[in-house]
Amino acid sequence: MSRIGKNPINIPESVTLEIDKKVVRIKNSKDAMEINLFPEIKVSQRDGKIIVERSAESRQVRAMHGTTRQLIASAITGLSDGFTKELELIGVGYQANMQGYRLVLQLGYSHDIVFEPPEGIIIAANKNNITITGYDKQLVGAVSAKIRSFRNPEPYKGKGIRYKGEHVRRKQGKTVGGAG
Repeated sequence: MSRIGKNPINIPESVTLEIDKKVVRIKNSKDAMEINLFPEIKVSQRDGKIIVERSAESRQVRAMHGTTRQLIASAITGLSDGFTKELELIGVGYQANMQGYRLVLQLGYSHDIVFEPPEGIIIAANKNNITITGYDKQLVGAVSAKIRSFRNPEPYKGKGIRYKGEHVRRKQGKTVGGAG
């Protein structure tokens, strides 16, 4: 049996749950998420907890057992607490500002980069730090990766956009040798 799949999921009071045969709907006061179920996976609610079970023992069903449980757990966590990623801008003249709901990045290019966040994502920026918040873990990660891709950290000087606390391995630059 799957180690992750067999763990029950606690349901906080701020979240309501609706279970069909093919879909699990999770709602809070503002937002809602739907998770499609694999046909051999059965989800039930007992004593304020969610139990995920499987009906077959094939490799794919075993894999989907743990995956489904984790998707439901992430949706519940996102709708009750939310997810956050933080980015840092390292480099002379690199900065991030908000213009309305759009993020404006100055990253050493000849033009500013304007990024419009998708629905469900809140971005806050002040000069060298960007905070991305949302209820969908996958979307928060995708948006932060997209913003980071505008100027990845380079290995020689370390300039670029990086996750807060990320370590960038530095390379040694060229050395000038004597004329032989």
